[in-house]
Amino acid sequence: MNIHTYPSLKELNTGFADWLVSYIGQVLAVEDKFTIALSGGNTPKALYQLLAEEPYKSQIDWQKIHFFWGDERYVPFQDESNNAHMAYETLLNKVPINPQQVHTMNTELPPETSAEDYQKILHRYFGNQSHSFDLVLLGLGDNGHTLSLFPHTSILHEQADWVKSFWLEEQQMYRISLTVPVTNQAKAIAFLVSGSNKASMVKQVIEGEREPEQYPAQLINPTNKGILHWFLDEAAAKLLQKPKNELS
Repeated sequence: MNIHTYPSLKELNTGFADWLVSYIGQVLAVEDKFTIALSGGNTPKALYQLLAEEPYKSQIDWQKIHFFWGDERYVPFQDESNNAHMAYETLLNKVPINPQQVHTMNTELPPETSAEDYQKILHRYFGNQSHSFDLVLLGLGDNGHTLSLFPHTSILHEQADWVKSFWLEEQQMYRISLTVPVTNQAKAIAFLVSGSNKASMVKQVIEGEREPEQYPAQLINPTNKGILHWFLDEAAAKLLQKPKNELS
């Protein structure tokens, strides 16, 4: 596990963007594409806005990036709370992507059908490989969830399917999400977390007792020599006891 901390939210986003540009370059030096699963949330939103601007906009070979999503709320694409909608508004509409390489979760289909459809897409990409995505970008909820892996839900125990839909009672809506196995097969996984309101949960997930039913983010542990990164501002990292790597 690599923990990277930055003095402020602005420096966190800039530091992560610098790291991402470098990592994409490393992958594309030996591969013909870079696959990333995007996250929703306010912290990624600011990151996407940054990547759509110079100097980052011209430092990434957008034509070789293949976009996916880690999870989605079962709401229409036009809904402001739709994760794909947010990514388009802040990033994808502003950089020269190849539309055929953008794979959203289709919320016009019934939830179960949408999950099955997305799983087929992932198997076409990764079915014969030891790894899945080059990068999965994750956030961390106040209750310890990541993706749509919420505490005490059945999806936490899924071992066969790569994508599942389920009814989330506390939000009175369906969610569609990657499952733990396909996420942990990624070459790199990066949590991007900011704010003092996340500090206690960051400490619990990283340094607390292992209770994945209560804190599902603890289930994220890359296999096949994948690397787990935590990118934190100082407010989110303030309760950690382990040494933190500073990146400039």
